[in-house]
Amino acid sequence: MKNYKARGIVLHTVKYGDSGLVVYLYTDVGGRRTYMVQGVRSARSKGNKAAFFQPMFLLEFEGLEMPHAEMHRMRDTAAAVPLTSLPFDVRKSTIALFMAETMYRLVREPEPEERFFDFVWDAVRALDSMTEGVANFHLWFLVKLSYFLGFYPGNAYHEGDCFDIPRGEFVPDIPGHRMYMEPEEARLLGALMDCRIDRLGDIRLSRGQRVAFLNVLLTFIGYHSDSIHAVKSLDILREVF
Repeated sequence: MKNYKARGIVLHTVKYGDSGLVVYLYTDVGGRRTYMVQGVRSARSKGNKAAFFQPMFLLEFEGLEMPHAEMHRMRDTAAAVPLTSLPFDVRKSTIALFMAETMYRLVREPEPEERFFDFVWDAVRALDSMTEGVANFHLWFLVKLSYFLGFYPGNAYHEGDCFDIPRGEFVPDIPGHRMYMEPEEARLLGALMDCRIDRLGDIRLSRGQRVAFLNVLLTFIGYHSDSIHAVKSLDILREVF
Protein backbone atom coordinates (compact mmCIF):
# COMPACT_ATOMS: atom_id res chain seq x y z
CA MET A 1 0.00 0.00 0.00
CA LYS A 2 1.16 3.52 -0.82
CA ASN A 3 -0.03 6.67 0.94
CA TYR A 4 0.15 10.09 -0.73
CA LYS A 5 -1.14 13.64 -0.33
CA ALA A 6 -3.05 15.13 -3.24
CA ARG A 7 -5.41 17.77 -4.51
CA GLY A 8 -8.42 16.87 -6.61
CA ILE A 9 -11.35 18.35 -8.54
CA VAL A 10 -14.65 16.45 -8.30
CA LEU A 11 -15.98 15.30 -11.68
CA HIS A 12 -18.58 12.64 -10.88
CA THR A 13 -19.87 10.45 -8.06
CA VAL A 14 -21.78 7.17 -7.87
CA LYS A 15 -23.43 5.84 -4.71
CA TYR A 16 -21.90 2.63 -3.41
CA GLY A 17 -23.66 0.47 -0.83
CA ASP A 18 -25.42 2.07 2.11
CA SER A 19 -22.90 4.79 2.91
CA GLY A 20 -20.10 4.85 0.34
CA LEU A 21 -19.31 6.77 -2.83
CA VAL A 22 -17.25 6.04 -5.91
CA VAL A 23 -15.68 9.40 -6.74
CA TYR A 24 -14.06 10.39 -10.02
CA LEU A 25 -11.48 13.16 -9.60
CA TYR A 26 -9.01 15.04 -11.72
CA THR A 27 -5.92 15.10 -9.50
CA ASP A 28 -2.58 16.87 -9.44
CA VAL A 29 -0.69 13.63 -8.80
CA GLY A 30 -2.25 11.23 -11.30
CA GLY A 31 -4.61 12.93 -13.71
CA ARG A 32 -8.03 11.30 -13.69
CA ARG A 33 -8.43 8.80 -10.87
CA THR A 34 -11.25 6.86 -9.24
CA TYR A 35 -11.62 6.61 -5.46
CA MET A 36 -13.67 4.56 -3.05
CA VAL A 37 -14.86 6.69 -0.13
CA GLN A 38 -16.51 4.84 2.74
CA GLY A 39 -18.94 6.16 5.34
CA VAL A 40 -19.64 9.61 3.88
CA ARG A 41 -23.38 9.00 3.59
CA SER A 42 -23.75 7.39 7.00
CA ALA A 43 -25.79 9.06 9.75
CA ARG A 44 -22.84 8.32 12.04
CA SER A 45 -20.28 10.17 9.93
CA LYS A 46 -18.89 13.34 11.46
CA GLY A 47 -20.22 16.41 9.69
CA ASN A 48 -21.74 16.35 6.24
CA LYS A 49 -18.80 14.81 4.39
CA ALA A 50 -20.93 14.05 1.33
CA ALA A 51 -21.09 17.82 0.73
CA PHE A 52 -17.39 17.76 -0.23
CA PHE A 53 -18.15 15.77 -3.37
CA GLN A 54 -20.24 18.23 -5.38
CA PRO A 55 -19.31 18.98 -9.02
CA MET A 56 -16.02 20.89 -9.37
CA PHE A 57 -15.39 21.14 -5.61
CA LEU A 58 -11.69 21.52 -4.80
CA LEU A 59 -10.33 18.98 -2.33
CA GLU A 60 -7.22 18.14 -0.36
CA PHE A 61 -6.98 14.53 0.77
CA GLU A 62 -4.83 11.57 1.62
CA GLY A 63 -4.94 8.83 -0.97
CA LEU A 64 -4.18 5.15 -0.51
CA GLU A 65 -3.10 3.10 -3.50
CA MET A 66 -4.03 -0.56 -3.10
CA PRO A 67 -2.00 -3.26 -4.92
CA HIS A 68 -3.80 -4.68 -7.97
CA ALA A 69 -6.90 -2.53 -7.31
CA GLU A 70 -8.41 -0.26 -9.97
CA MET A 71 -9.72 2.21 -7.39
CA HIS A 72 -7.72 4.10 -4.80
CA ARG A 73 -8.97 4.80 -1.28
CA MET A 74 -9.45 8.27 0.15
CA ARG A 75 -9.34 9.61 3.68
CA ASP A 76 -8.76 12.83 5.62
CA THR A 77 -10.67 14.79 2.99
CA ALA A 78 -11.08 18.55 3.34
CA ALA A 79 -12.14 21.49 1.21
CA ALA A 80 -8.95 22.99 -0.20
CA VAL A 81 -10.70 26.25 -1.08
CA PRO A 82 -13.98 27.26 0.59
CA LEU A 83 -16.34 28.12 -2.27
CA THR A 84 -18.53 31.01 -1.16
CA SER A 85 -20.92 31.52 -4.09
CA LEU A 86 -20.64 28.61 -6.52
CA PRO A 87 -22.79 26.17 -4.49
CA PHE A 88 -25.55 28.76 -3.93
CA ASP A 89 -25.73 30.69 -7.22
CA VAL A 90 -27.86 28.73 -9.72
CA ARG A 91 -25.93 30.15 -12.68
CA LYS A 92 -22.55 29.16 -11.25
CA SER A 93 -23.68 25.76 -9.99
CA THR A 94 -25.14 25.02 -13.45
CA ILE A 95 -21.82 25.91 -15.06
CA ALA A 96 -19.95 23.78 -12.50
CA LEU A 97 -22.19 20.81 -13.32
CA PHE A 98 -21.49 21.31 -17.02
CA MET A 99 -17.73 21.67 -16.46
CA ALA A 100 -17.61 18.52 -14.35
CA GLU A 101 -19.62 16.43 -16.79
CA THR A 102 -17.64 17.70 -19.79
CA MET A 103 -14.34 16.80 -18.16
CA TYR A 104 -15.73 13.44 -17.00
CA ARG A 105 -16.70 12.61 -20.60
CA LEU A 106 -13.71 14.05 -22.43
CA VAL A 107 -10.72 13.68 -20.10
CA ARG A 108 -9.60 10.07 -19.72
CA GLU A 109 -5.84 10.24 -19.28
CA PRO A 110 -4.54 8.72 -16.00
CA GLU A 111 -1.38 10.82 -16.22
CA PRO A 112 -0.68 14.07 -14.33
CA GLU A 113 -0.68 17.27 -16.40
CA GLU A 114 0.31 20.16 -14.17
CA ARG A 115 -0.68 23.00 -16.51
CA PHE A 116 -4.11 21.51 -17.18
CA PHE A 117 -4.75 20.86 -13.50
CA ASP A 118 -3.74 24.41 -12.58
CA PHE A 119 -5.92 25.85 -15.35
CA VAL A 120 -9.04 24.05 -14.12
CA TRP A 121 -8.29 24.70 -10.44
CA ASP A 122 -7.82 28.43 -11.07
CA ALA A 123 -10.90 28.56 -13.32
CA VAL A 124 -13.11 27.19 -10.53
CA ARG A 125 -11.75 29.75 -8.08
CA ALA A 126 -12.32 32.53 -10.60
CA LEU A 127 -15.89 31.42 -11.29
CA ASP A 128 -16.62 31.39 -7.57
CA SER A 129 -15.46 34.99 -7.16
CA MET A 130 -16.87 36.45 -10.40
CA THR A 131 -19.47 39.21 -10.34
CA GLU A 132 -19.49 40.02 -14.09
CA GLY A 133 -19.24 37.81 -17.16
CA VAL A 134 -20.68 34.67 -15.58
CA ALA A 135 -23.01 34.09 -18.55
CA ASN A 136 -19.99 33.83 -20.89
CA PHE A 137 -17.87 31.62 -18.64
CA HIS A 138 -18.91 28.25 -20.12
CA LEU A 139 -18.07 29.47 -23.64
CA TRP A 140 -14.63 30.67 -22.51
CA PHE A 141 -14.01 27.40 -20.64
CA LEU A 142 -14.83 25.26 -23.68
CA VAL A 143 -12.55 27.30 -25.93
CA LYS A 144 -9.66 27.05 -23.46
CA LEU A 145 -10.37 23.36 -22.79
CA SER A 146 -9.86 22.62 -26.49
CA TYR A 147 -6.20 23.64 -26.08
CA PHE A 148 -5.54 20.96 -23.48
CA LEU A 149 -7.51 18.36 -25.44
CA GLY A 150 -5.35 18.94 -28.51
CA PHE A 151 -7.59 20.69 -31.02
CA TYR A 152 -7.27 24.39 -30.24
CA PRO A 153 -7.59 26.66 -33.31
CA GLY A 154 -4.36 26.47 -35.26
CA ASN A 155 -3.99 30.14 -36.16
CA ALA A 156 -5.04 33.65 -35.11
CA TYR A 157 -8.25 35.42 -36.06
CA HIS A 158 -8.21 38.28 -38.56
CA GLU A 159 -11.11 40.63 -39.24
CA GLY A 160 -13.67 39.09 -41.58
CA ASP A 161 -12.44 35.49 -41.19
CA CYS A 162 -14.65 32.42 -41.06
CA PHE A 163 -13.58 29.35 -39.09
CA ASP A 164 -13.14 26.06 -40.93
CA ILE A 165 -14.16 23.37 -38.40
CA PRO A 166 -12.50 20.29 -40.00
CA ARG A 167 -9.24 22.21 -40.55
CA GLY A 168 -9.45 23.86 -37.14
CA GLU A 169 -8.28 27.17 -38.62
CA PHE A 170 -9.53 30.66 -39.37
CA VAL A 171 -9.83 31.22 -43.12
CA PRO A 172 -10.52 34.38 -45.16
CA ASP A 173 -13.12 32.77 -47.46
CA ILE A 174 -16.21 30.64 -46.88
CA PRO A 175 -15.19 26.95 -47.16
CA GLY A 176 -16.70 24.69 -49.80
CA HIS A 177 -18.58 22.69 -47.15
CA ARG A 178 -21.10 23.40 -44.40
CA MET A 179 -18.96 22.82 -41.32
CA TYR A 180 -17.75 26.33 -40.58
CA MET A 181 -18.40 29.30 -38.33
CA GLU A 182 -19.85 32.42 -39.89
CA PRO A 183 -17.76 35.62 -39.58
CA GLU A 184 -19.70 36.79 -36.50
CA GLU A 185 -19.15 33.46 -34.75
CA ALA A 186 -15.49 33.33 -35.81
CA ARG A 187 -15.00 36.83 -34.39
CA LEU A 188 -16.41 35.68 -31.05
CA LEU A 189 -14.17 32.61 -31.07
CA GLY A 190 -11.15 34.85 -31.63
CA ALA A 191 -12.27 37.19 -28.85
CA LEU A 192 -12.64 34.33 -26.36
CA MET A 193 -9.22 32.95 -27.29
CA ASP A 194 -7.65 36.29 -26.39
CA CYS A 195 -9.92 37.20 -23.45
CA ARG A 196 -8.66 37.17 -19.86
CA ILE A 197 -11.09 35.58 -17.47
CA ASP A 198 -11.56 38.84 -15.56
CA ARG A 199 -12.65 40.60 -18.78
CA LEU A 200 -15.47 38.24 -19.78
CA GLY A 201 -18.01 40.88 -18.78
CA ASP A 202 -16.74 43.06 -21.63
CA ILE A 203 -18.12 40.59 -24.20
CA ARG A 204 -21.73 41.63 -24.69
CA LEU A 205 -23.99 38.88 -26.05
CA SER A 206 -27.72 38.34 -26.26
CA ARG A 207 -29.13 35.01 -25.12
CA GLY A 208 -29.72 34.05 -28.77
CA GLN A 209 -26.11 34.83 -29.71
CA ARG A 210 -24.83 32.87 -26.75
CA VAL A 211 -26.89 29.77 -27.57
CA ALA A 212 -26.04 29.94 -31.28
CA PHE A 213 -22.32 30.16 -30.53
CA LEU A 214 -22.51 27.34 -28.00
CA ASN A 215 -24.13 25.12 -30.64
CA VAL A 216 -21.47 25.79 -33.29
CA LEU A 217 -18.71 25.46 -30.71
CA LEU A 218 -20.10 22.04 -29.77
CA THR A 219 -20.04 21.12 -33.46
CA PHE A 220 -16.32 21.97 -33.50
CA ILE A 221 -15.60 19.99 -30.34
CA GLY A 222 -17.86 17.13 -31.47
CA TYR A 223 -15.90 16.86 -34.71
CA HIS A 224 -12.88 15.92 -32.64
CA SER A 225 -14.60 14.14 -29.74
CA ASP A 226 -18.02 12.49 -30.00
CA SER A 227 -18.15 12.27 -26.19
CA ILE A 228 -19.35 15.89 -25.94
CA HIS A 229 -22.76 14.83 -27.28
CA ALA A 230 -23.28 12.63 -24.21
CA VAL A 231 -23.13 15.62 -21.85
CA LYS A 232 -26.66 15.71 -20.44
CA SER A 233 -26.28 19.03 -18.61
CA LEU A 234 -26.14 20.88 -21.95
CA ASP A 235 -29.93 21.17 -21.96
CA ILE A 236 -29.90 22.75 -18.49
CA LEU A 237 -27.14 25.13 -19.58
CA ARG A 238 -29.18 26.31 -22.57
CA GLU A 239 -32.19 26.96 -20.35
CA VAL A 240 -30.25 29.04 -17.80
CA PHE A 241 -28.17 31.01 -20.32
